[in-house]
Amino acid sequence: MSLAASRILATKAIARRAPAQQQKRGIVDYLTNYPDRVPEMKKIQCAGGTLQGEKNPSWLKQPGDKMWAGAALALGTIGVVRVGIAMYRLATGKGKIED
Repeated sequence: MSLAASRILATKAIARRAPAQQQKRGIVDYLTNYPDRVPEMKKIQCAGGTLQGEKNPSWLKQPGDKMWAGAALALGTIGVVRVGIAMYRLATGKGKIED
């Protein structure tokens, strides 16, 4: 078989092949079809009207918010105390590692 004939047969074989199967888009379909929970969250955040941030801040309205706020307050307090201790030690020269 000549080179030209083999090229013709190869192009015909490629043209007759079935088209590639459509890809499965698992994560993309999951993210695009994810249920919209914005209206229910908005209902929680806007409960009791607006301009009530002083007595009822929006960042403490959802369940579990108080736990995360407490954890953030605890970490912030620990950080400030540690910085205060470090500044005291630097100012007084205490806690040095002797060579």
